[in-house]
Amino acid sequence: MTGDVRRIVVVGGGTAGWLSACRIAAAADPLARPPISVTLVESPDVPTIGVGEGTWPTMRGTLAKIGISETEFLCAADGAFKQGSRFDGWRTGGEGDRYYHPFTAPAEMSPHDLVALWRQTERPFAEVASAQPHVCAHDLAPRHRTMPDYAGALNYAYHLDAGKFAALLRRTATERLGVSHVSDHVVGVEAAEDGDIAGIVTRQSGVIRGDLFLDCTGHAALLIGGHANVPLVDRTDVLFNDRALAVQVPVEPGSPIAAQTNATAHAAGWIWDIGLPSRRGIGCVYASAFASDQTAEQTLRGYLRQAMPGTDPGGLPIRRLAFRSAHRERFWHRNCLAIGLSAGFLEPLEASAIVLVELSLDALLDGFPADRSAMDLHARRFNALFRYRWDRIVDFLKLHYVLSSRKEPYWRAHREQATIPERLQELLALWRTQPPTFADLPHAHEVFPAASYQYVLYGMGALPPPALPVGSGRLDAGAASLNQIEQRARTFAASLPTNRTYLDALHASETASERTLHV
Repeated sequence: MTGDVRRIVVVGGGTAGWLSACRIAAAADPLARPPISVTLVESPDVPTIGVGEGTWPTMRGTLAKIGISETEFLCAADGAFKQGSRFDGWRTGGEGDRYYHPFTAPAEMSPHDLVALWRQTERPFAEVASAQPHVCAHDLAPRHRTMPDYAGALNYAYHLDAGKFAALLRRTATERLGVSHVSDHVVGVEAAEDGDIAGIVTRQSGVIRGDLFLDCTGHAALLIGGHANVPLVDRTDVLFNDRALAVQVPVEPGSPIAAQTNATAHAAGWIWDIGLPSRRGIGCVYASAFASDQTAEQTLRGYLRQAMPGTDPGGLPIRRLAFRSAHRERFWHRNCLAIGLSAGFLEPLEASAIVLVELSLDALLDGFPADRSAMDLHARRFNALFRYRWDRIVDFLKLHYVLSSRKEPYWRAHREQATIPERLQELLALWRTQPPTFADLPHAHEVFPAASYQYVLYGMGALPPPALPVGSGRLDAGAASLNQIEQRARTFAASLPTNRTYLDALHASETASERTLHV
């Protein structure tokens, strides 16, 4: 089939759908003839999942490309800064069992030199390699308000309210970017003779035709699964978690806002704790094969009593979610591309869901099929790239579990060799003799770079490898770099505002500006 690809139809709303509509509309060439049109079709009755509250630093670039200012985003989405993740209890479950995976990369030096210098200390790896754990420990913001949008003293992402974020994207798409919004139920698909999707059939608006269809219908996967019948690849043999209990807890005005996602291990999974200006989002992730729903709820309520004294856990509504770690065998089939949960989902550790939406849109726009005749070639490239990316995410998530020495059956099962992907087994064997390096993860656009593996590997207690028989001869320069990190940590602690101070002042300023406009 040939013909211009100009009519883009996004099926489904939520973060995936509205982010897709915004990115494509913002990137469209206004001088193109015929121009690109973006239509989003959203059911008025189907609620979005709306739990994912963690992003990656890539979100800063995404928002900038859409044309949303950082202040507007933080205020509209109840946003806060995220500078990485803190893992409590993952190694042994004992007192003082804690490590950080910060977003700022380690000091710029050979990984061999960095590990050799770290071996000479008795401090946690991340605290030697980066100033960010020190900043996070004091609940500090990564930037001053005088800095330009999306610039910071440290690398950072965001925590957000997923429902409010989707609403901001919807307003931006329809009011600024010219996206057509159709609120209607999709009741069928009209297929072309060659197997493409010719249009989607809606209950009230009839057939909506397009050239490229983005399936953002979540787990329902109406197009990629229901119509195209592209199967799922099950990854539950590696990643066991399949349930989550989520709760939102209001916080007192002026209370601290954590600078990172806190992930606390328990006997059959882990608990996320995400701080926003108005509330904390807390959830218990677990494997139903190792813990009942009742046990998981008791675990969650016990955490709430300990982490938020004075809170009445019994008075908070708990949302129950079921999922399985799986992804599509193919993500782009003919003229249908799955974005978001329709493409797949892996357990929420390390917040990979939203970044996969961003990466998918980047890849689509970088290799946009201007004509249908080229679309199958783009699809093959896309599918190969994203199968690689999903596999690497599975590897990285599994790394958090296989290094644990906890004794509960859940954690022992994670260490069984049959559940560890072969590539990860090979890397673990290699890392007994040398640290993770770029050579181990050579793809130009790795989802998780070698630095991330270093933070988790050594944070989880893996023994540093012995000194290599050859070296760079630059340990003195490396030692000076580590001294500079310590100095920066002290400088940041003295100069950066807390998250609460920064965000309260931002909201107060915006409120004052709105009042002035209405006078």
